[in-house]
Amino acid sequence: MSERDGYQHGVPCWIDTWRPDPQPAVSFYTELFGWEAEDTMPPGTNGQHYMCRLGGRDVAAIASRPDKAPSTPPAWGTYVWVESAEDAAAKAVDAGGNVVMEPFPSLDGGRIAVVADPAGAALGVWQPGAHKGAQLVNEPGAWAMSMLNTRDPEGAKKFYGAVFGWETDTFDMGEGEITMWRVPGYVGGEPEQPVSREVVGVMAPAVGDDVAPHWSVNFWIDDADGAAEKTARLGGSVVEPPHDLPGFREAVLADPEGAVFSVSELRPAG
Repeated sequence: MSERDGYQHGVPCWIDTWRPDPQPAVSFYTELFGWEAEDTMPPGTNGQHYMCRLGGRDVAAIASRPDKAPSTPPAWGTYVWVESAEDAAAKAVDAGGNVVMEPFPSLDGGRIAVVADPAGAALGVWQPGAHKGAQLVNEPGAWAMSMLNTRDPEGAKKFYGAVFGWETDTFDMGEGEITMWRVPGYVGGEPEQPVSREVVGVMAPAVGDDVAPHWSVNFWIDDADGAAEKTARLGGSVVEPPHDLPGFREAVLADPEGAVFSVSELRPAG
């Protein structure tokens, strides 16, 4: 299931990052992950929109910040595939959240909106047009999963269940719990993975009082230690050094403009 040609309602399907100037981020991520980047903004249109590809398949986008977008520090955003951006935005409000960006046309002819849960974590909704989301996932250099970091897990369960129909499985990780978001009936992931293939995301407690609730993104990588070293060499920073987790070696990194992301090196048991 690494190669994809579309998703289904309620499944995270795409990631991107908006910047005042996309060029520094393009330089950083193409060097770190081996992406190819093409500016796909239509001629005569202001701004830049770089489609990032791995092996010729779309994996992410780096773009100019839309005029209507709030001026926030650079970050990675996650989008959930929905049948109607307007309906998803309305459900978010009904569930106690708010609409950060009202639905607007996307470059591919679809519709996009950005909503926030009651704790303030923002998430995009994507009513698809010609573009069908990430074409390659769960491969080294590609997006693997997005995680909600929040201090209100029970409120999050109610909100995302109401908006997207997500259900949860919770596991004891020794020093705390981690929750997996599931879309019932969805078949994603990889056949050999240790959790249900219905899993579409993760929820974990926000760490530190100064960290606002947010969604973060994780990329698979061949060498987590090497990725951390390369990030620092390219002008980024190591937020959390490489460390071992069950089945993974993970690091939390930041690009030179401060956008945080994590990388995970798969280390199967045995």
